[in-house]
Amino acid sequence: MAVVEDLTGEGESTTYDSGNHNGQPDLRFIHYNDVYHVEAGSQNPVGGIPRFKTLCQYYQHGERFIGLPDVMTLFSGDAFNPSLESSVTKGKHMVPALNALETTVACLGNHDLDFGVEQFQYLASLCNFPWLCANVLDPALGDDVPLGNCKRTLMLTSSNGTKIGFIGIVEREWLDTINTLPPHLKYLSASATAADLAPKLRAEGAEMIIVVSHQREPNDNKLAEKLTPGTIDIVLGGHDHFYGHSVINSTHVLRSGTDFKQLSYIEARRKADGGKGWDFNIIRRDVVSSIPEDADAAKMAEKLTSSLKTKLDKPIGYTAAPLDARFTTVRLKESNMGNFVCDLMRFHYHADCAIMASGTIRGDQIYPPGVLRVKDVMNCFPFEDPCVVISLKGKHVVEALENAVSTYPAQEGRFVQVSGIEFTFDAKKPEKARCTDVYINGKPVDLEKDYVVATRDYMVRGKDGFTSLMLEEDGGPAKSVVSEESGMLISMILRQYFMSLKVLGSWKNWSHNMGRHWGAIHNGLHSVHPVREPVKPGEAHDEKAVVRQPEGGGAKEIASLVGKAQRHQHKTHGGPVDEHDSDSEDDSTDLPPVPTDLSKRERELVIMRKAMRKWWRLAGLAGHPKMCAEVSEDFGVHWARGIAPKVEGRIKILNAAA
Repeated sequence: MAVVEDLTGEGESTTYDSGNHNGQPDLRFIHYNDVYHVEAGSQNPVGGIPRFKTLCQYYQHGERFIGLPDVMTLFSGDAFNPSLESSVTKGKHMVPALNALETTVACLGNHDLDFGVEQFQYLASLCNFPWLCANVLDPALGDDVPLGNCKRTLMLTSSNGTKIGFIGIVEREWLDTINTLPPHLKYLSASATAADLAPKLRAEGAEMIIVVSHQREPNDNKLAEKLTPGTIDIVLGGHDHFYGHSVINSTHVLRSGTDFKQLSYIEARRKADGGKGWDFNIIRRDVVSSIPEDADAAKMAEKLTSSLKTKLDKPIGYTAAPLDARFTTVRLKESNMGNFVCDLMRFHYHADCAIMASGTIRGDQIYPPGVLRVKDVMNCFPFEDPCVVISLKGKHVVEALENAVSTYPAQEGRFVQVSGIEFTFDAKKPEKARCTDVYINGKPVDLEKDYVVATRDYMVRGKDGFTSLMLEEDGGPAKSVVSEESGMLISMILRQYFMSLKVLGSWKNWSHNMGRHWGAIHNGLHSVHPVREPVKPGEAHDEKAVVRQPEGGGAKEIASLVGKAQRHQHKTHGGPVDEHDSDSEDDSTDLPPVPTDLSKRERELVIMRKAMRKWWRLAGLAGHPKMCAEVSEDFGVHWARGIAPKVEGRIKILNAAA
């Protein structure tokens, strides 16, 4: 392999200097954690897999390091989600990236399980390195078998003959936030596990013990504090999205940033005084724009991003009711889109209620009845801060509602959509004193009772004035139940929900536990927002039933536009909507292809949807008050159930603006 140019000084700083620089290092390591986006950002450190790979190649094969022990590249988990790319590939796009970095060993991260254990196992089988998780066991797999068939420990021998033992450790907290795990998992204490396994690795000849972990810094620190000095040598952590280092109880604790924007280069030397243990010199490298891009990695990133354009057009479901995502609706009153998404958040996390700032909804349009595509979800919910869950008292929930309506009738993003909450506000009353008749789960709010609330991390950070939702450690009253590091994106929750409605084109790694979780969500969600069953293949449709005719007529105009659109489609020979394949990049299924006439029918439905949107606009009915209360009884597709979100009167407005 060709050597890499000298990158000394590019985004480089010293994290820890032991003072021991005698001779060449005995061991060398690269450490990174929590990587999501393959493309570079716009500000330094820009990150991106092409520059990150260049930096890794520098330490792995650079001329400066010729003759030194081979470097081992260690990863502390979270790669397969969340990102726009993973919303399409279910994490598969990250496999070649991790392999290209010559990763040696990885620890299981919570987001690596977002698509279920079976999908993780499939992705792990494609990796050129093992995944570790020592302290979560799955009895269904056998005695002492870790979750996801990971390894508990690993023994590797450096190129100079030095044996190194690795232990994978995860924290209990994020296990409680994952809804699709197998039942009856056995969690073992992190410190007890390390105390048990480290001596066994020493007995097998390990001269150094490394814990590769995916837990928050306080838990890594607690691990180091509880162990006898010398039990382990260094903890390489993940889960947090910042760079940090400390020495606790003679044990180094390190985390190396996030998102391909930082890494750590570590040189280890035996103690200079001849004693037991190791001296570590740790260099932090920020992935800055002056670092050149690796050509192969750049091609890989370009291929991935360009292929997303086609995949974003893939149908994921359909709606039998118009979905109102207009700013003039969601920022001023209750919306069926807001109700639906908030309900989904609440049931997904088993919360008492959900509060979502309406600025979360970015579609600014009515989505007419018809096929919904990946890009519809991503365009409407583009933000990459996840759902989180907090616990706080009822009085703080009321404060959040007061903040939400404080600027009404200004169309601000702080206006909320809610689930499990009903309230009335008077627009003529003074700010912070507008809300009355607040109910949570059908009962008057108890100001001193603790409620579990699903919301966005954006709001928990106090943005848009939601200071009453801030966490205690940030000066607020709330306690974290599901943290930012463990939460899922709204767009991802929606995609998994639509997958759970499919009856054709199934995802082959959709596990029983995923089905169990989403089945439970259906029980609650569909009692409010009923679904339409799939139509029978070949069943005739009444095109006029796609949307009920609004008051004022217009059936002829709709029919005319539909006819023109269909004739245009026949002239341009547009391709069919492909519904028979699975929802993954190249996963195969045993399902037969969709008959041609059905694909043609679904193509026509897409055309009619566009025609109706144009007619609504030309007829001046885009803001008609009944448009999003209408549901087509006879409209459907054969490959999935359809949604029909409703407005329930959760938000009542007195003295509303005209």
